[in-house]
Amino acid sequence: MRLHVVLPDESATMPMSRLVELARQAEELGFAGIWLPDHLLPPSDYGPVYGGVYEPLTTLAYLAAATNRVVLGTSVLILPLREPILLAKQAATLAHVSGGRFILGVGTGWESYEFDAVGADFATRGAATTAALHLIRQLHTGSYADEHHTFDSRAVFQPVPETSVPVLIGGNSDAALRRAALLGDMWQSVGLTPAEFVARRNRLRELGGDAVSAGARDSWDSDARPVDDLIDRIQEWNKAGADDLALHFGPVDGFGERMHTLAAALRRLDWPIASNTRE
Repeated sequence: MRLHVVLPDESATMPMSRLVELARQAEELGFAGIWLPDHLLPPSDYGPVYGGVYEPLTTLAYLAAATNRVVLGTSVLILPLREPILLAKQAATLAHVSGGRFILGVGTGWESYEFDAVGADFATRGAATTAALHLIRQLHTGSYADEHHTFDSRAVFQPVPETSVPVLIGGNSDAALRRAALLGDMWQSVGLTPAEFVARRNRLRELGGDAVSAGARDSWDSDARPVDDLIDRIQEWNKAGADDLALHFGPVDGFGERMHTLAAALRRLDWPIASNTRE
């Protein structure tokens, strides 16, 4: 099971230099990837509920230049709030500048206020997400037409990635699992226990997602929680069969220290933090 880091992106007072420092620390400690959340216009202050002060695609391009090995991903981008052709180009560009390290993690969103604020339709967000993923897949493989979008022979999409950018689907609903089985390379659960994850992962397999890797998110957000408790939790996720586990280490104050504490504890156990990562 590969361990990743969801970077703290919840405070407008945190300088970009601090985010770069934490990304480099995560790479040096051996974590498999670094991930950023996404919210465009939340109805209240950024924080634990609404992460994403910095626009994630722009920020990940910046972090790509500051790192060498780690996967760079969105966990998750609210896809129906984005124009899909532009997003396809942004994702292909990120794959190019990062040496193929970018993973496009997407979800349908859950905050109706944001949809109203940008003029998007909350009710049809699922269908819009599926249609956008179809289009992005086609543009990344050199095809220029589907039932929702058509282009004439003059249309040119560049850069075409060497391989289609991997897509991660976030969410626990049957609709999210069907979308992952149809169009995803990876699936990420949020807010589930390891036992609940197993049930949802099995449902993914029932829906035809046998080739889709299954992962989860968890957190260690307080120094008052012993690291041994987190180790026990990680072992539970491993026994549950999670391929990847993305960890958020709480507020930016102490975030790096908690990463170091966990990494040191895992080394004592000879735990391979980032097994099977890109080298």
